[in-house]
Amino acid sequence: MISRLWCWKQPATPRCRFHKNISRSPPLSANPLRRPIGGPDRKPAPQPPADQIGPASGGPARNCTERIPPPGPTRRSLRGLDWFVLFVANVQTGFGPFISVYLTTQKWTQVDIGLVLTVGSLAALIGQMPGGMVVDGARSERLVAGIAIAAIGVSALAFVAMPVFSVIVTAAILHSAASCLLGPAMAAISLGLVGHAAIGERLGRNARFASIGNGLAAAAMGACGYFLSAGSVFIVTAVLVGPALIALFTISSRDIDPDSAHGGIPQPPADRPPTDIRHLLRNRPLLILASCVLLFHLANAAMLPLVGSILTTRSSDWATVLIAACIVAPQIIVAVLSPWVGRQAGVWGRRPLLLIAFAVLPIRGLLFAVVADPYLLVAAQLLDGISGAVLAVMVTLMIADVTRGTGHFNLGQGIVGTAMGIGASLSTTIAGYLSDHFGNAVAFSGLAAIAAAGLAAVWALMKETRPTADA
Repeated sequence: MISRLWCWKQPATPRCRFHKNISRSPPLSANPLRRPIGGPDRKPAPQPPADQIGPASGGPARNCTERIPPPGPTRRSLRGLDWFVLFVANVQTGFGPFISVYLTTQKWTQVDIGLVLTVGSLAALIGQMPGGMVVDGARSERLVAGIAIAAIGVSALAFVAMPVFSVIVTAAILHSAASCLLGPAMAAISLGLVGHAAIGERLGRNARFASIGNGLAAAAMGACGYFLSAGSVFIVTAVLVGPALIALFTISSRDIDPDSAHGGIPQPPADRPPTDIRHLLRNRPLLILASCVLLFHLANAAMLPLVGSILTTRSSDWATVLIAACIVAPQIIVAVLSPWVGRQAGVWGRRPLLLIAFAVLPIRGLLFAVVADPYLLVAAQLLDGISGAVLAVMVTLMIADVTRGTGHFNLGQGIVGTAMGIGASLSTTIAGYLSDHFGNAVAFSGLAAIAAAGLAAVWALMKETRPTADA
């Protein structure tokens, strides 16, 4: 009773924006007959210097303007991100080869179909850097992701509701623009949840759920297209937007650290290094990574279409099944290996794993050049799963490394994504020219030579990006 009355008479305890109560009076013992600690019979406990008081010492931060990052993501938020990645992969699967199949059933010419695909690809290429800038400037990555996934649902409904040229082209542009926002927003949410120290393992987990989502959606949409109609694929795509939004908003916004999500470091505003877009464009490791990724996709993007042409000419009865195996089997390998890659990136470093991914590609190209048996071609395509598992984790992880502290992590993704799109766009043109004039063997050998140049660039120019603190 005495202790309660004594506490009741004390003045209100001061508060600041980020800290709990800071009592002006020393705490009482549980026994009211004992004097409080720090009374006249005892010396006060020694206090650390003012410049050392902070969260690490158990005291308040050095000043009330310093923002304390969230203590860590909840299990609910992490599970929500798992499901969101899976449903996004489901939704995006509907805009793959199913577009060509659907428009063919609507009596479109191949010229018009090719024009729609080209316009969509150009929109995706142009929108990479602006999409990253929008995510970097956004106050809520969840809101950006929600708007993007809803726009993809609208574009899917437009495909099936009115398959006329102007509407389809507009829907393709809308899908590409939304995808340019959705990719960086997902990576930003992941980085904001777990921070730089754990982003490697998180990206590996994302890649696993994305691969599972791609495989399940491809099987389900293929069945819908076969048993119902080609347009049902886009209806399923629009329906899957609902679960994706539900999963997105199970991720608590309080668990996402905004500074980490944009590639910054939680610091007082006065201590943050000045940075702008021009500074990022002079970031040598980022530009080297973008150049290496361009060479990789310049060599890689045309390989599977060429393999598909060979399988069709050599085994027409089984061509569809073999091509499906070429797509699904590497996805299984990506789902299995990606979490391991994310963990090993913190043990081995980034560069050794990147070298493995680049070394596999020229081997695969040479195998395609010399192998004639269709089933061996499918077996050689399994190597794509190794490269895919590494790059699905390593590219985003290395971008996070080289943009750390700049606040432009998502713009960095846009720069590398633009390089990736340029390489993939030129790859099919170069391979098609070589195949038509010199044969498939020469085409694959040329792609293997480009892949070897990419491997040499990584070996000679790309330095280890893992921060010393993470090592």
